[in-house]
Amino acid sequence: MNGVLREFAAPFVAPGPSGVAIRTRLGQLTAADEEVLRRVGAHLGTLACRDLKTRCHDGLGHDAKAWAVRKRELTPLSSARWAGAITKATHEQWALARRCALAHLQGLQAGVRTLRHRLSLPLGQKGGKRAPGGYRSRREWHAKARRLQVLEDRLAREHAAWQAGTVHVVRGGKRLARMRHQLPAAQLTEPQWRERWEAARWFLRADGESGKRHGNETIRISPDGQVSLKLPAPLSNLANAPHGRYVLTGRVRFAHRGPEWADRVAVNRAVAYRIHHDVARGRWYVTASWQQPVSQPVPLAAALAHGVIGVDMNADHLAAWRLDVHGNPTGSPRRFCYDLTGTTGHRDAQLRHALTRLLHWARTCGVRAIAVEDLDFTAEKTREKHGRKRRFRRLVSGLPTGRLRARLTSMADQTGIVVVAVDPAYTSRWGAQHWQKPLTSTTRRTTRHDAAAVAIARRAQGYPIRRRTVPPRTHRSDGCGHRTVQAGPEAPGREGPRRRLPGPRTRSVPPDTERTRATRTPTTVRDVLGERERVPDSLLLTD
Repeated sequence: MNGVLREFAAPFVAPGPSGVAIRTRLGQLTAADEEVLRRVGAHLGTLACRDLKTRCHDGLGHDAKAWAVRKRELTPLSSARWAGAITKATHEQWALARRCALAHLQGLQAGVRTLRHRLSLPLGQKGGKRAPGGYRSRREWHAKARRLQVLEDRLAREHAAWQAGTVHVVRGGKRLARMRHQLPAAQLTEPQWRERWEAARWFLRADGESGKRHGNETIRISPDGQVSLKLPAPLSNLANAPHGRYVLTGRVRFAHRGPEWADRVAVNRAVAYRIHHDVARGRWYVTASWQQPVSQPVPLAAALAHGVIGVDMNADHLAAWRLDVHGNPTGSPRRFCYDLTGTTGHRDAQLRHALTRLLHWARTCGVRAIAVEDLDFTAEKTREKHGRKRRFRRLVSGLPTGRLRARLTSMADQTGIVVVAVDPAYTSRWGAQHWQKPLTSTTRRTTRHDAAAVAIARRAQGYPIRRRTVPPRTHRSDGCGHRTVQAGPEAPGREGPRRRLPGPRTRSVPPDTERTRATRTPTTVRDVLGERERVPDSLLLTD
């Protein structure tokens, strides 16, 4: 391979999840219950919008004192705990928008840098893997020159906004806000859109508090499933329980991790709750979440003690192969297919189903480690680098690299299987070069993806991807290398070719063939004793 290979990062065990979130439906609600939830959510949502406007106005000049002022202003209109939850959620939303602005700024810088490089090259110059080439025609060059000016202006505006601390946030979502202007395409009427917009801007979220009753003083769920919430001060007249609380008629039950949630609630450990309304289905849901200490990662040697399963992620399937402790593929490759088209819920369900089957197979094999690539396609998604390759850009953008690793780590944590992340450099190329052909037989067809899974697993185990290592220097040839000087004919005891002996050159000689050379002396003891003449002794040996 031409060029210099980059250094490979060492494989590492991916840390486990630090939080848990479970969701269930709020069923058996009466009309009065739904009306209370709507009024509380709308009131607190209005306060959250006002607080977010104040936080964005403060910009980079915000500090702890300003945070205390905001909370003090919201307390009379709600409660101290509701005010704390609103201000915390506002701060997290502003921080998220700030990180998104930085990512957008870096993307613009990469696009401008790529355009300048390609515009400086001659027309038609071919590019390499690390840098794209020049444009194909003068027309394309002119269009990209105009786009460079647009991106430079946009970059200047975003840079100025970043320096000033300005962020662009829409409570309820920018996508839903823009849908207001495309109602026929979204197949919605204005009342339907308005209902979704208002439900998205409600605020019904409360952080947990350790030591308080059932782990949360604002939204409380007892172990038997009774839900009650603390009403804001202006809505205290709607209370149906002491201390300004409202108890819902329906009961909830968490099917997933229900015993774990019940254990936390029973000992009054912190649990955060969020209530939201699904307008399309007409249902109410509650989400419970809590933090858990990150488990200490298993040592890499202990995780690989029973072998490893290498997984190569592709656009429509996961290619997996099991390797033993010596790095040898065992059994047959497995393929776990999924479909990443359609809605977000459908894509997420497809991914979860594929990972569930992968984990079940790993447990059946008795393997405690799954090796995946530590992929990041942030730099490869730019439109300027692969402008004409629309299928490639769509393929790269559709790969759920970060989501797959995070979800696999979370799901594997409950099964005792660890996830090992490896450097993705050259795994597909070297896997196809060294493993695809040897693993192909008359009854098994090995693909490049299967071979890449073998390469990923071998890199996780610390073995080279090549099938055979270079032998020691003294074993490659005569002594320590090929002989460069040959002995002449006059040298005694020289090493040279054998003399040619007359006769047939094969061992299978036909019966009618005349033997042209004498039989050689046997070289084994048995043959020599067999051909020796036995001469009887003429003297009788007696006493």
